[in-house]
Amino acid sequence: MAIVINMPRLSDTMEEGTVAKWLKQVGDKIEEGDILAEIETDKATMEFESFDEGTLLHIGIQEGDGAPVDTLLAIIGEKGEDISDLINGSGAAEADKSEEVKEENTAVEEVSNEESSEAADIPEGVEIIKMPRLSDTMEEGTVASWLKKVGDKVEEGDILAEIETDKATMEFESFYSGTLLYIGTQEGESSPVDVILAIIGPEGTDVDSLLKSKPSAPKKESAPKAEAKKEEAKKETVSSPNAAPVVSDGQRVFASPLAKKIASEKGVDLAKVAGSGDNGRIVKKDIENYTPSAAPSKAASNSATPVNVAVGEESFEEVKNNQMRKVIAKRLGESKFTAPHYYLNIEVDMSNAMQSRVQINSLPETKVSFNDMVVKACAMALKKHPQVNTTWSADSTRFNHHIHVGVAVAVEDGLVVPVLKFADQMGLSQIGGSVRELAGKARNKKLTPAEMDGSTFTVSNLGMFGIESFTSIINQPNSAILSVGAIIEKPVVKDGQIVVGNTMKLTLALDHRTVDGATGAQFLQTLRSYIENPVTMLA
Repeated sequence: MAIVINMPRLSDTMEEGTVAKWLKQVGDKIEEGDILAEIETDKATMEFESFDEGTLLHIGIQEGDGAPVDTLLAIIGEKGEDISDLINGSGAAEADKSEEVKEENTAVEEVSNEESSEAADIPEGVEIIKMPRLSDTMEEGTVASWLKKVGDKVEEGDILAEIETDKATMEFESFYSGTLLYIGTQEGESSPVDVILAIIGPEGTDVDSLLKSKPSAPKKESAPKAEAKKEEAKKETVSSPNAAPVVSDGQRVFASPLAKKIASEKGVDLAKVAGSGDNGRIVKKDIENYTPSAAPSKAASNSATPVNVAVGEESFEEVKNNQMRKVIAKRLGESKFTAPHYYLNIEVDMSNAMQSRVQINSLPETKVSFNDMVVKACAMALKKHPQVNTTWSADSTRFNHHIHVGVAVAVEDGLVVPVLKFADQMGLSQIGGSVRELAGKARNKKLTPAEMDGSTFTVSNLGMFGIESFTSIINQPNSAILSVGAIIEKPVVKDGQIVVGNTMKLTLALDHRTVDGATGAQFLQTLRSYIENPVTMLA
């Protein structure tokens, strides 16, 4: 059966997209995971991959043309299959209802398919909201917090919930107005994309009949556990629609995400803090101003301590893996076990770089780090060694003519890689400002998927932690990643004399499928030349 692929929503604010380039043509065989096209969104140009297999039978939007989200983009099916009804639109509704169609944005189910022909129609004004695909790689989402509760009035543009994707925690806004009638995924629960998230409609609508006629796909949790949580949620009285609940000793405590984070860092029990926000919600200042009362001292029951009696208590805590940790584990595991890694090491003399950095930073409103120098040097070296700026696929090696350098940033829950687009065309100060801005967004969970997409090479720096050298796992689909160590003061030999020098160790991890050892070595030679002579990067 032919599968209709619509223009996806590749960012949370995308309303229409432009096809920058088709990477497949009508008649080509398509495998799951193949890149179909490059689509320009409101934020970036992103690769759009196929979730289906078959033959590309039809292209609905030509290169350079734009179209709204959900417009017919392409049709995949069996070679020779009749798709005239789908192209003309008579079969589009049924095709959109097919389980194979991966909808890229919040979907409203408007018609019933043949299997549910006896189900009741959705009443006018009722909107069924499904778990959105907030990034191009998102497969499931976790509701971090609901900002509205059942019974609340919702206006178009209101933030309904904070949803944790595989890349970031993002605000999800409503595209409809009405009353929030039903919540399908509770806080802390995960659901696959397209599972019913919520229902909005006129107050008093019979939700039970809708749920019976439009069943949601099962969540990751077992059915009894999920039902128990729903029953518990119905019985609870939520004090504030904007509160993020925390369970403590069986009681629900409402606190902002920032307050929870600060409380966790300081070891403060939220149950003991009085909230000054709306309806007793705990906010940042409550945690900062909290002073714990002195704990009562324990009176000794006797003065003698028995010999060989355990005085401690074994304990542990299991923390549920969030979406970021799951994706990090999956992607790095796939990279390590599919790409044949090998490693090359060099030691760089940083004397000139240190002097140059002092001179550069003496200029007004200029701040350049050693990492900025390394990123610039990598971008320039990639220009001279395009083999390192490649992407492997089963049938071909893609030579990227653009240079997008990813910079690994450690965040509270793991690691993200914001991307400097066209880094070879940026100056040192521009790189420095961009890295600081993106790193700040990363730590505040404000990075958009577009800002983390499209890297062709990655830099990971642990030098600020005093790590002299280390190896990294390649960030697929890149062919290489550079590990940057600390600058170490030590004795070195110069002109036959032992003097005090400053050196930095670099380790390049490479995919042997695309880059041979000699090519990697030549890249490092060029990289060393740029770093040891920063003036060459200013030309």
